[in-house]
Amino acid sequence: MRELPLVSLFCSCLLPEPKEKSIKKPQGVVDLNLCIIKDMEVIELNKRTSGQAFEVFLRPPSFEGNHEFHPTIPPRRDPSLEEIKKKLDAAEERRKCQEAERLKQLAEKREHEREVAQKAIEEHNNFIKMAKEKLEQRMEANKGNREAHIAAMLERLQEKVRRSITRPELLKRMARSATSVEMCFLLLRSNVVRVHLLPLCFRTSTLRR
Repeated sequence: MRELPLVSLFCSCLLPEPKEKSIKKPQGVVDLNLCIIKDMEVIELNKRTSGQAFEVFLRPPSFEGNHEFHPTIPPRRDPSLEEIKKKLDAAEERRKCQEAERLKQLAEKREHEREVAQKAIEEHNNFIKMAKEKLEQRMEANKGNREAHIAAMLERLQEKVRRSITRPELLKRMARSATSVEMCFLLLRSNVVRVHLLPLCFRTSTLRR
């Protein structure tokens, strides 16, 4: 046993023994130091490379001694009329906000549908207008081609008629004519005989007489 110096013994006699401080505990709090776990079962689970797992089963704790447990439950306070009114007003305000939000979403949806329908109608009208313009242009082109084709056919027909009337046939017609005046008119109407041949016509009519 270690010997203590005399001074320490003297000081220990003069100093009073320290008293344990009493800690006030609030009501309704369970002191875990009073609980004694009598049984605990540990079961080892399958081992893995990442670690080891255990499963622990505990029995409910038992208290030794006559320590009474009085949990304190705060008394329930009945709400006042003013608080109830405030809650009702807040609920009504939330309901109005939700209803306004739904109406806003519905209006936006209808506006979007209306814009889509209007755009579809405009595209349909533009398609009809473009198709009509193309049809009119095609009809005008066909009409111009038809008129040009008819004019070309008439020109070819007139050319064919002019070529079919030869000079011997014209002379035969002139010989069959009764007077020189009719012969001159035939010559003038047909652009085949020139004007300097008119005296020959008069001479032929004189010989016939």
